[in-house]
Amino acid sequence: MTRQIIHTDAAPQAIGTYSQAVRAGDTVYLSGQVPLDPKTMQLVEGDIEVQIQRVFENLKAVAEAAGGSLAQAVKMNVYLTDLAHFAKVNEIMALYCAKPYPARAAVGVAQLPRGALVEIECILHLG
Repeated sequence: MTRQIIHTDAAPQAIGTYSQAVRAGDTVYLSGQVPLDPKTMQLVEGDIEVQIQRVFENLKAVAEAAGGSLAQAVKMNVYLTDLAHFAKVNEIMALYCAKPYPARAAVGVAQLPRGALVEIECILHLG
């Protein structure tokens, strides 16, 4: 199976030893996105709602660079520094993903890169 590295300037550049996404066959594995502005590579200013929206915009950009969309998401993993924000994730996710929704996990964590409050990773199936 051939691997294809996915890259777009419309999402933050990798800040470590990883790719924004990797396509293997019809499956695309999107690395976790934190709410970095792709132009400045700085954490967006604002509350949790602003951070969640930025994360979904970043995921959307990577999905599009892979030739797909978030409508093809089959699995998402959500990491929150405060699980009280889970309802806001649901609210904003519904703006980016329609029914049938992807499978999903939500995990409370102590810290995320760059002081982010949320990180989301995603798997797409393009078949």
